[in-house]
Amino acid sequence: MNFIISGKNLSVSEGLRTAVEDKLGKLERYFTPDTEVIVTLSVEKERQKIEVTIPVKGSIIRSEQVSNDMYVSIDLVEEVIERQLRKYKRKIVDRKQSGGNFQQAFLEKDFDEDEEVKIIRTKKFDIKPMYPEDACVQMELLGHNFYVFCNAETDQVNVVYKRKGNTYGLIEPEY
Repeated sequence: MNFIISGKNLSVSEGLRTAVEDKLGKLERYFTPDTEVIVTLSVEKERQKIEVTIPVKGSIIRSEQVSNDMYVSIDLVEEVIERQLRKYKRKIVDRKQSGGNFQQAFLEKDFDEDEEVKIIRTKKFDIKPMYPEDACVQMELLGHNFYVFCNAETDQVNVVYKRKGNTYGLIEPEY
């Protein structure tokens, strides 16, 4: 695997570079040797963030993890990517697609099906018409990252969500 490691607001020390290559190197058993792994390490206030992007045939495997310690973030991102790979592998095998950057041994190996999507809780609530700005206020009051509401202007179900930099996004259906 070819690692492309860069830093934002920090210089990538040899220790960090080694930690990334060692931890993400465990993923080597899934990919062909020429696979590129793009890693960006960044620091914002107390947040230590790692972003990993692995382009594979027709898709991208990506994870972003944040913690107070860069080494913890590196551990977390490796676990998430491994979980994503197992899901992606099932998708490839189910659709009988070519594996692209994946090693044949990985595609042929069976994994436990414990990664199935399981809905464990269902919530029901009244949706009252409101404006997107009011929905953002309600979302903040609840302490959530998103809020589902009926848009008073369009009479459609919309979602507002919190974005980076204390900004908000609005998701509207397209018919």
